[in-house]
Amino acid sequence: MRLTLIAAVSAAAVLAAAPAFAAIQTTYTDAQLEAFASAMVDVRAAAPTDGSAPNAEQQAAMASAVEASGLTPDEFNALATTVSTDTVLQARLALLDAPEPVPGSVAAGVTDAEVEQFSSAMVNVRAAAPADGSTPTTEQAAAMAAAVSASGLSTDRFNEIATAVSQDAHLRARVRLADAQRG
Repeated sequence: MRLTLIAAVSAAAVLAAAPAFAAIQTTYTDAQLEAFASAMVDVRAAAPTDGSAPNAEQQAAMASAVEASGLTPDEFNALATTVSTDTVLQARLALLDAPEPVPGSVAAGVTDAEVEQFSSAMVNVRAAAPADGSTPTTEQAAAMAAAVSASGLSTDRFNEIATAVSQDAHLRARVRLADAQRG
């Protein structure tokens, strides 16, 4: 009888917790991520700067910031927990935060397919490049060129995109997102 009671209590506890687990989303919309990012700015501004626990006034300001974003505190906390470990969500947030590229620039003209090609090529280019940053050997240079060619990008287009990535935060964020999505 005692074991049955313990089992019943344990099952009840698990079932009571189930709705909390069901409420945790695995996918988030850009609108939810934008609301989260906006709330985070205000939450950080209201939080104590010395690392101490927030006082009642600071807690109220943080709660107000979350509610003003349109997220519930539970949604905000679930998203904060997920973002802390999910590199794809981190990359999506960075992309949403990055300014759009200048119209007509190389960065503005890079297609999603080119971002994927560039991102994939960079994995192989980095693997072939000298680890110490020195000038590549003939064999390393050939392997790097082969990696670019295998991506489907011309060497000229790869180099244009590489230059644009170094100069444009939005394109850089797109490449980081492609990297994160690839794993």
